Amino acid sequence: MQYEIKNFESLEYLVRYPNGYESGKKYPVILHLHGAGGRYQGAESNKTNPFFTITEQDENFPFVCVSPSCNADTWFDLFETLRRFVKFISAEPYANAKKLYLLGPSMGGYTTWQLATSLPEYFAAIAPICGGGMYWNAGRLVNVPVWAFHGELDGVVRLEESEKMVNAVNANGGNAKLTVYKDTYHDSWNQAYANPELFAWLLSHENENATELKNEYKGSDIYG
Repeated sequence: MQYEIKNFESLEYLVRYPNGYESGKKYPVILHLHGAGGRYQGAESNKTNPFFTITEQDENFPFVCVSPSCNADTWFDLFETLRRFVKFISAEPYANAKKLYLLGPSMGGYTTWQLATSLPEYFAAIAPICGGGMYWNAGRLVNVPVWAFHGELDGVVRLEESEKMVNAVNANGGNAKLTVYKDTYHDSWNQAYANPELFAWLLSHENENATELKNEYKGSDIYG
């Protein structure tokens, strides 16, 4: 697998191309958002992130993997840049825009939920790991399949954070499921990345572009 470090605006990002990559061919793309431990480390350090070290063991891993490096305290400090980055990546020559997937753990899990909620029309499916989000806004994910992961004993981001989001998506008519790893603390990402069913599940989905996004949080008397 080949790696390349590139830049988009203020973001430095890592791209990994699958074995046998052919220029001009369209590939499914995973956009990976690392957790807080990767802040200020630069894109080169993303090569040692568990997402890359674990999935690299599969010689037939079919995705182009794109992973920006957070050069701020949180991804939310870079949120508008991330929004533009999603649009940029979806238009890259290697990208099959109907097969753009989003995943990340912890801080990246929170951002996975929020970025998908912000731009649901861009993602075919998402896999937030030990994250959480604005569950009252989960109706915007009605057309975005979700597979969330969390450790039962996670004391950093509690399990109910994922439960609230998954339940809210489903309550709005969406398609979300949650895998809970027993006897696992915050590092549930290791088991998620090692699960080949996750990546087969991602590939099974193509973007059906949301045609009617729910926005029911109007009224300052209720929502502040």
